[in-house]
Amino acid sequence: MSRNRMNAAAFKESHPEADVELPYAGFDTFLKAEPGNVENISDEDDVDVAVLGVPYDSAVSNRPGARYGPQAVREASGWWAYLSGYKGGLTNMDTGAQVDYSQLSIVDCGDIPVFPMDYELTAESITAHIATAAENVFPLMIGGDHYCTFPAFRGFAASRDADSVGLVQIDAHTDTTEESAIYGKHFHGSSTRLIAESEYSDYENISQVGIRGYESPDFFEFADDTGLNLYTMRDVRERGIKAVATDAIEAAAAETDAVYVTFDIDSVDPSVAPGTGTPEPGGLDAREAHAIMDILGGHEAVEAVDLMEVAPTYDPTEGTQRLAAYLLLTLIERQFVE
Repeated sequence: MSRNRMNAAAFKESHPEADVELPYAGFDTFLKAEPGNVENISDEDDVDVAVLGVPYDSAVSNRPGARYGPQAVREASGWWAYLSGYKGGLTNMDTGAQVDYSQLSIVDCGDIPVFPMDYELTAESITAHIATAAENVFPLMIGGDHYCTFPAFRGFAASRDADSVGLVQIDAHTDTTEESAIYGKHFHGSSTRLIAESEYSDYENISQVGIRGYESPDFFEFADDTGLNLYTMRDVRERGIKAVATDAIEAAAAETDAVYVTFDIDSVDPSVAPGTGTPEPGGLDAREAHAIMDILGGHEAVEAVDLMEVAPTYDPTEGTQRLAAYLLLTLIERQFVE
């Protein structure tokens, strides 16, 4: 047994290239990060980001499958870790920055325990785990359906002892349903309302980007009355994504202690990202989605992010999870690498 271990060690010592892990090999952690336990991360550790998955989609109103999102996004992210390790770092051809992802300190804390038939216990679990992570590091959550953002936001705000936390929501839908006769008050169409009605935020601190399709009657009047910062796809087309994203983050950051970013992959047009439960035509293209995360990642108020509603079984090309991984990578690169 000892001899076998010595042989493996001797091989790796003689072949340093063996440390470069292929994107399809090894464990599927985000960006090939070291696995860890969220309970063991302290403020003394040199950790930038804690990744947590939420394999839960019992609060959807359309197609299920987002429970498989965390695994798929993690697997897709391995490509960039491989490139960085293989080439000894990278040049970001968009920003010109020199990037070495091995210098980015990420711990993948695995998946948060969920209870498919109990949304209340699931929400309690999400709140507790995100709160624990946010005490010391930047939390990055991969969902899962969009209901999970409400308990995650609550846990983040509580951990920071914040009086007010802003929200930037990139989404096809507003998720402001008060109550559904079919789904009740707690489902993926109500998460933003629950956040706005919580002790940590209100509609004036919430910015929504990419909204399209159809909402409740008189929704524009509702937005005006509540102070919701609403940026529809018409606004994106007419003003451009950079102007809209800049206004969105400034509105959410105004008079708040921090900003939480939530990116629903259905904000992207289904011709680009079909792997989601509630696709809506006429959405963001990949360039616009990337620009949003680039701008948000460069803003000092942003202290947490999630990416939700990737349902990989609807996209045999695997492009949806690849884009999702790239968007998260873009934000944390701007936060911690550049």
